[in-house]
Amino acid sequence: MIIAVYKTRRKAGMYLYVPGKDDFSAVPESLLQQFSQPELVMLIAPEKRKMLAGVDKEALLSALDEKGYYLQMPPKEEDLLASHRVSLGLSPKPEERE
Repeated sequence: MIIAVYKTRRKAGMYLYVPGKDDFSAVPESLLQQFSQPELVMLIAPEKRKMLAGVDKEALLSALDEKGYYLQMPPKEEDLLASHRVSLGLSPKPEERE
């Protein structure tokens, strides 16, 4: 099996994995509209790799088998200011001033 990995210009870090180049037949139309024009990033052979671009191989293969695609979302950005405020015993967000 060859897995095709696509990215979108609309959201950095969002990738769509499908089982074969240009095989979007199982991808919901609403998701394809969000992706706009998918750009091919790479083709990978999963049997030759343990990890696939930071994605759990078993979860990826399971999703491809069940749904026909896998959507990788970008990692959630950590709010460093909020973390620092919490470590100081403050609320995560500063109070609004009038």
